[in-house]
Amino acid sequence: MSEHIQSSATRLAAVRGLIAGAARDCGRKPDEITLVAVSKTFEAAAIEPVLGAGQRVFGENRVQEAMAKWPDLRMRHPGTDLHLIGPLQSNKAADAVAFFDCIESLDRPKLARALADEIQRQGRQPLLMVQVNTGAEPQKAGILPEAADAFIADCRGPLGLAIGGLMCIPPADEPPSPHFALLAKIARRNGLNRLSMGMSADFPAAIQCGATHVRIGSAIFGTR
Repeated sequence: MSEHIQSSATRLAAVRGLIAGAARDCGRKPDEITLVAVSKTFEAAAIEPVLGAGQRVFGENRVQEAMAKWPDLRMRHPGTDLHLIGPLQSNKAADAVAFFDCIESLDRPKLARALADEIQRQGRQPLLMVQVNTGAEPQKAGILPEAADAFIADCRGPLGLAIGGLMCIPPADEPPSPHFALLAKIARRNGLNRLSMGMSADFPAAIQCGATHVRIGSAIFGTR
């Protein structure tokens, strides 16, 4: 077993331990939090040992990249769930609905319509999460917080989409906890119980604020 394989499996175990500790520190059960191992840009050879260590939920940024490397991995490791965590172009909605188990980056009306059409056409229902731009950053995707309630209502009503939760990426230069708390508040008033928030640098704070999914890449796979 190579040093890389040993280190990725070891890092995965360490991350799981930190998640469990963060959950217990705030009175939560560790099994309430799903670890999404962010495997974007890593080749199959780097992902295989993490799968071998029992991890079964992974996050990818790009539809085409995921479709190129995951079919063989999934064949060898059944029961693997794939989350799309990066921006999704409307013209890739068909592939995303067919391939992913969860789409976390639903962020605009045009994409919502495209997903609704494909879900109806394919008869396949991935879990959908609305991405909220909690910092109102112009360069970042996501529905603005003040527009989130209306967007969720439109998705659920006219489009008939089953919205399963919310996702956010706080600004890199601000404390993350206020953004996590804002996302949790939006989720509560819309009856949503899944919150994808927190990455390698800030997942303990996210867990304290109610995260159900944490997206961790570099702490498991190493630097890209």
